[in-house]
Amino acid sequence: ASTELILRTLVADGRLGSGQVSASTVRRLFREHHLPRLPRKAQYSHAARRRWQAECAGHLWHADVCHGPTLQLAGVRTPLRIHAILDDASRYVVALAVFSTEREADMLELTVRALQRWGAAPATFYLDNGSTYSGQMLATACAWLGIALRHARPHDPEARGKMERFWRTMREGCLDHLGSVARLHDVQVRLLAWLDTHYHKAPHAGLMGRAPDTVWAGREINEVDDARLKAAMTAHGRRRVRKDGTLSVGGVDWETDHGFLAGRLVRIERNLAEPTEPPVLVHEGQRHELRIVDPVANGRRRRPFTPKPGIDAVAFDPTDTQLDVYFGRTPGGER
Repeated sequence: ASTELILRTLVADGRLGSGQVSASTVRRLFREHHLPRLPRKAQYSHAARRRWQAECAGHLWHADVCHGPTLQLAGVRTPLRIHAILDDASRYVVALAVFSTEREADMLELTVRALQRWGAAPATFYLDNGSTYSGQMLATACAWLGIALRHARPHDPEARGKMERFWRTMREGCLDHLGSVARLHDVQVRLLAWLDTHYHKAPHAGLMGRAPDTVWAGREINEVDDARLKAAMTAHGRRRVRKDGTLSVGGVDWETDHGFLAGRLVRIERNLAEPTEPPVLVHEGQRHELRIVDPVANGRRRRPFTPKPGIDAVAFDPTDTQLDVYFGRTPGGER
């Protein structure tokens, strides 16, 4: 655990008064009692490296995922994947979300949250080379928004040292001390509380003692309106409509009322900025709504009545019945 976390815990437990012991005193006591911090694995490169930084806050964002411990939630082993976006010049965490997966869809969802919250987009995204950050949808969305994509060299974690340093700070300050949790949402709430209460307000050595939220307040803004964001986050695909008028989008079965589309290849549009909105089916310039398949509701739907051919289809007039003629009988009784 970090020295600051040890002191905060002791003060919160009432075993020390606020400001009674300084962080430097704790570090000195640890050295005197031969209690060094546990060494961390490090890889060093012989290539020359130089410290670099974006010219201003809001200009360059890092994005990465941290593998947390496997949790036991409701009797099920659940992997913990923490996705975050970090501003380079201010070290401010623009967005953070907890998932159990590591997919491009998770990255897109987090990006949408960040853009909607701040109403601005960076000039550059700096990412690693994993499949989470190399998908076509992410590249297309960034092109629409005017964001340049930059990927670090493979197997070179030092190239993304700011992100790795943040993960280390997060582990020491919060993640390694979560305690018992019942849901992934509980983990996210604690991490966000730690960000707002401690990380964003604490002096940062890489910022010459300034706090991340102070530097982030002077950011450069590249505004993104809702219409531009919706256009950038609209995914397009092609699907073939099944014989029962259904098709699959995002692992969910959807259906249309237009039976003439069965067996046809159609275009599907889905707005990833609004995941609750249903996808739209487009065919020959016409847009048709889709809804989630509900087999129970379909079983209760009334089908239109179509009269059967035969006697039920003949108008009955009691005053002029000619049933014998209708059945093909002659007046003599012969057919």
